[in-house]
Amino acid sequence: MKYTVTIGERTVEVEVRGDGVLVDGEAIRAHLTTVPRTPLRHLALDSRASTLALLRSEEGWTVHLAGVPWPVTVEDERTRQLRALTGQGNRGAAGGMVRAPMPGLVLRVEVEVGQEVAAGAGLAVLEAMKMENEIKAQAAGTVAAVHVVAGQAVEKGAPLVELRAEG
Repeated sequence: MKYTVTIGERTVEVEVRGDGVLVDGEAIRAHLTTVPRTPLRHLALDSRASTLALLRSEEGWTVHLAGVPWPVTVEDERTRQLRALTGQGNRGAAGGMVRAPMPGLVLRVEVEVGQEVAAGAGLAVLEAMKMENEIKAQAAGTVAAVHVVAGQAVEKGAPLVELRAEG
């Protein structure tokens, strides 16, 4: 089975076969073990091993590795082809609502309506569990609406900023 996997801003083609895994056409040894009743996974890629947490959210999946959250999308080949045929465009396009990934307090809003933003640009900063979390644009676009102000408390999934795709 073939998949398109996006981790952060990097996209790779993954093919899972009976004899192993191909990542962008390169064969690798991969072994994933689940820790029962937890989001923890042990992943061995060739000679490197890591423990990670895999968490589902409204936007998809997030992999937490070494304390850093990485948004992840996985799309099988059939779904990708159907999306292309129906003209739905890229899942990673800037158009759409950016939502709070966790409950917290909005410390800063770093954009305003009409502002053009690049992929990776900071949109807002949330404080959660005494840590500052920068919310970034996944792709370039234009700010269509800002739904929060500094000092506002938000719940997980609350709308923060709406982006309109470039073009």
